[in-house]
Amino acid sequence: MIAKPMIFAALSDLSGKTRGKAFPADQLQKRLESGMGWVPTNVQITCFDTIADSPFGSFGDLALVPDQSAEVAVDFEDGSPREHFMLGDIRTLEGAPWGFCTRSILRQALTRLNTLTGARLQASFEHEFQFARGSTLVHQGFGLQGHSEHARFGEALMAALEKAGLKPDSFICEYGPDQFEVTIAPEEGVRAADAAVITRELTRMTARRVDQCATFTPIRDVASVGNGVHIHMSFLGEAGPITYDAAGEHGMSALTAAFSAGVLKYLESILALTAPSVISYERLTPHRWSAAFNNLGLRDREASLRICPVTAKDAEGIARQFNIEYRAADAAASPHLALAAIIHAGCQGIEEKLAAPKVTEEDLSLLDESGLAAKGFVRLPQTLEEALDRFAANKTVTGWFDPLFAEVYVSHKKAEAAFLEGMDTGQKCTAYEEVY
Repeated sequence: MIAKPMIFAALSDLSGKTRGKAFPADQLQKRLESGMGWVPTNVQITCFDTIADSPFGSFGDLALVPDQSAEVAVDFEDGSPREHFMLGDIRTLEGAPWGFCTRSILRQALTRLNTLTGARLQASFEHEFQFARGSTLVHQGFGLQGHSEHARFGEALMAALEKAGLKPDSFICEYGPDQFEVTIAPEEGVRAADAAVITRELTRMTARRVDQCATFTPIRDVASVGNGVHIHMSFLGEAGPITYDAAGEHGMSALTAAFSAGVLKYLESILALTAPSVISYERLTPHRWSAAFNNLGLRDREASLRICPVTAKDAEGIARQFNIEYRAADAAASPHLALAAIIHAGCQGIEEKLAAPKVTEEDLSLLDESGLAAKGFVRLPQTLEEALDRFAANKTVTGWFDPLFAEVYVSHKKAEAAFLEGMDTGQKCTAYEEVY
């Protein structure tokens, strides 16, 4: 069969979906310069492919411009066409970044951090997912046999990630039914979020090649476990890592401490961006090893923000490994938008010169609202509607984005929720499982 190779120009949109357009590969140079036509109202396509109310209507034109530094070309050597795509940016026809392009939003946040502190951000996204078609084995949490059953998939995925230019770290048969975790090494700046998108898409592509379906849905069954995205962050200065300070509170440098305090202060208002589905809030409950309060933990997987353990013994090794982990996220969120929101919150903490947050060492679910308030904590939003209200009401947070962003984002998410009206919780979980 005659075939003309194509390249897919891709973006991670407000729904956390990877969308775009394909073009013949021999047009690459032209597309790198002029991009492909894009429509402003496309930003309002929900994860269920309904279209939310849009301030743009039928008007306007944009360009989706592929970025060769975010190119993926993977041949699975199974006789199927190779997977070839490039993440890109949405720009105005004059070439300026568009205010709703998630990569551009992340760049703005990174620029704010660098201008404010001189630091650069390193990040890595841990992804949990499940096989929707199940396995022949049961009760395989962290099991050798569970791993063995999907070893062909795991080995193919590790190879695909490496071919894509990423550094695969681990593939884990997780605790939940048919649940796995894939991790990659940290990347710097925008590349960290690009790598998260690439990891998700290659995981799905690899699964299809072994007659499976990988779903990153926040939760498949409320009686079981959820699938989180854990975002590990550290900072680099001109001379190397600057996240750690042996004299700082729990090893946090002054920058890390103020950044962490900002994330925790504004967490309730950015949650709609990092855990943005209706069913995200079935996972973000106490005793699910997820996140329910705006607290900092030390080796505590119930905390929203965690100081991660290190294995190094020497000062240089500790400084290199030391990182903080944001746990109130899932794969319904665009990695670019989620990371941008976290960075902006951290920068706000630095600008406000917030003191280092204290580490919690108690079960906060045992405290009532007044007890939490007395200790400086809040229960995080328990529904998407509540999270959107807190986001829209916080003018500091909405001020980090385009003047129309909050209106557009809230409209987008309300249209997503409207699609689910009349469904029970199980049906909602199924709907998201099919999407993510």
